[in-house]
Amino acid sequence: MSDATAQATAQAAVTVAVKATAAASGASATERFLTDKTGTSAPGADTERVHILATEMISAVHDIVRRHQVTYEEYNALKSWLISVGRDGEWPLFLDVWVEHVVEEVATAARQGSKGTIEGPYYVPGAPELPSVSTLPMRDKEAGTELLFQGQVTSASGEPLAGALLEMWQADDEGLYAQFAPGIPEWNLRGSVVADDEGRFAVTTIQPAPYQIPTDGSCGRLISAAGWHAWRPAHLHLKVSAPGHTTLTTQLYFKGGTYVEDDVARAVKPELVIDPRPTGDGGCEVTHGFVLDPAS
Repeated sequence: MSDATAQATAQAAVTVAVKATAAASGASATERFLTDKTGTSAPGADTERVHILATEMISAVHDIVRRHQVTYEEYNALKSWLISVGRDGEWPLFLDVWVEHVVEEVATAARQGSKGTIEGPYYVPGAPELPSVSTLPMRDKEAGTELLFQGQVTSASGEPLAGALLEMWQADDEGLYAQFAPGIPEWNLRGSVVADDEGRFAVTTIQPAPYQIPTDGSCGRLISAAGWHAWRPAHLHLKVSAPGHTTLTTQLYFKGGTYVEDDVARAVKPELVIDPRPTGDGGCEVTHGFVLDPAS
């Protein structure tokens, strides 16, 4: 079987697995955002900032209309689509996929330590606490290639950060997340790992699979109309924190993985691509450290 055929077969298998749960996963992510994130921003708003941002956003739309000579038929199609995004509850999905990566880039431009990227919609706080050497909770005979993920958390000055916390979450071998797809144990492939006195950790998990963002709603119709694909590359999610330091939210991708070069969410950065090596027993391992900035 050629590499291209094998890749197509694997993608088809993942597509079949995701179809039944994509809508439910998207709905769960939206509901959790509305429950957990609403009202977390600072109260009040700077009138001048609102004026500047709203005016420039509307002006940018005007510019697009003029440059591309948008017709009434196209305008009405856009109007209908925008209404349907709200009706389908997909504004969090739209913003996470096509906007958040730029917000993250701007918000962390001054960071001196490790690079971060978007949080995405599937983070859940309160995952079970695990020791520095541990295995993420998983089902018996969890499908997928075993991965040993190890490294050290340090400060910007190179000092080990004892007891640093690594919150980890990921999709399974079918691209599905616990608590967002049915039939998966609550904390499957989710854990809060406490580093040792030298800031070191060694976590056994499995390599996740790429996954397709929900395509059965308004965002899917945009993707189809524009001829785009709807896939995110396989990745590990992490939030890395330590007292007196700024929390790092990041994702780690796999060298040579499908969609690494054209992630639908545009969240991949070169510094976030890891290259696991075979261990000789069918598994693989990788060492990757994290450097945290001091809290401002």
